[in-house]
Amino acid sequence: MFDTVIKGGTIYSPEGIFVGDIGITGETIQEINEGGNLEGTTIIDATGKCVFPGFIDPHVHIHLPFMGTNAIDDHASATKAALVGGTTTIIEMICPGPDDEPADAFAEWKTLAEEGACSDYSFHLAVVRFDDIAKKQLRELVSNEGVQSFKIFLAYKGALDIGDENLFELMQLCVELGVVLTAHCENAEAIDLMQKKLLAEGKTGPEWHEPSRPICVEADGVNHLCAFAELTGASIYIVHTSCGIAIDRAIEARSRGVDVTVEAVAPHLVLDKTYAERADFEGAKFVMSPPLRDKVEHDALWNGLASGAVSTIGTDHAPFSFREQKTMGTDAFTLIPNGIPSIQERIDLVHTFGVCTGKIDLQTMVDTCSSNVAKNFSMYPRKGALAVGSDADVVVYDTEFVGIFKHEDGLSNIDYSGFEGLERRGRADTVLLRGKIVAEQGMFVGRAGAGNYISR
Repeated sequence: MFDTVIKGGTIYSPEGIFVGDIGITGETIQEINEGGNLEGTTIIDATGKCVFPGFIDPHVHIHLPFMGTNAIDDHASATKAALVGGTTTIIEMICPGPDDEPADAFAEWKTLAEEGACSDYSFHLAVVRFDDIAKKQLRELVSNEGVQSFKIFLAYKGALDIGDENLFELMQLCVELGVVLTAHCENAEAIDLMQKKLLAEGKTGPEWHEPSRPICVEADGVNHLCAFAELTGASIYIVHTSCGIAIDRAIEARSRGVDVTVEAVAPHLVLDKTYAERADFEGAKFVMSPPLRDKVEHDALWNGLASGAVSTIGTDHAPFSFREQKTMGTDAFTLIPNGIPSIQERIDLVHTFGVCTGKIDLQTMVDTCSSNVAKNFSMYPRKGALAVGSDADVVVYDTEFVGIFKHEDGLSNIDYSGFEGLERRGRADTVLLRGKIVAEQGMFVGRAGAGNYISR
């Protein structure tokens, strides 16, 4: 007799896809039986529904500083939103300032997550300082805290960018420590020059954000990162890739033996640059970096996901309120806080605009939104798999649900939805985190602060 049995659903497991039962005791999957016949104290009827491993978001910002303000979510609101959307584990970006010590930044972010996170969580640690103190602390965080991924920015000149000499040495350190280097790939110098040019011409609105950092700038950043990875042997992971030419550059490097993984994020798969061109400053809601692109780039991203060239789908969730925070950039697009929140909507967006349109299948959705993330970031098969011994993170998903995306359904603290009014097909019907039901039919029903830190 198991504590919980999920009965009669179509199970997506590493061994295949079949109808059956999952038996859970405590926090762990104890048995998976094709055909069913398991008995449990609690029964969850999954008949006619899909049963997926808990989804993992590899790219989240919650406690995110920006020019004197912070993103509007806290760890409670963001992770409740994640769970309702079927995401049971997040990897948050720790983004210290150039004067902050890595150890202090890690302690700050982890303390905040311990106090509020309702989902499980881990971290990528941004490296914006690389002196002797930082190098020592980075080694210690890998050894003592299970940090297994760093983050760099080839953007944001004078704030977060890292010089080539430090980049080369950091990549050597990553090889030594067995750490993946995640990277925001653009060209900080080119962006700075373009921003200054446009502002001098009086082009200050959010519609000028994309022209200030066009696709050639992103492709150049990918080339630059891949060249250094080829020289050092580092494993690299390119975040929020927005366009076909950037994917092509990564594939070319991969053909030369570079260990490079490519990530897409939900906004780039669904929205296009016309959203950021909306009148009356409403376009500011849709400012993110890299920017939303021409609609033609959607096909490049979806094709990359279908072929395996693009391995994962995250969100780059970075929630800044429209009325109080985005308006910081009323007079200059360079001052608009970047981000299009999507931590709750990600899976339904992928299902609606990817699976239901035939661009990808359900197995690819599971791979790119869960299993591949766990494999890339040293959590598999504890996370990202429906397998005996894995954490009982399970999503019973109703592919037949039909609705629309509405801000009023969101649990994030954000004051708008970037996907308002768009068609929505599919919903996480029941979500379990380590064997406990935490969300049902769009409602959070879990325990506040119940998330665990995942040391990798």
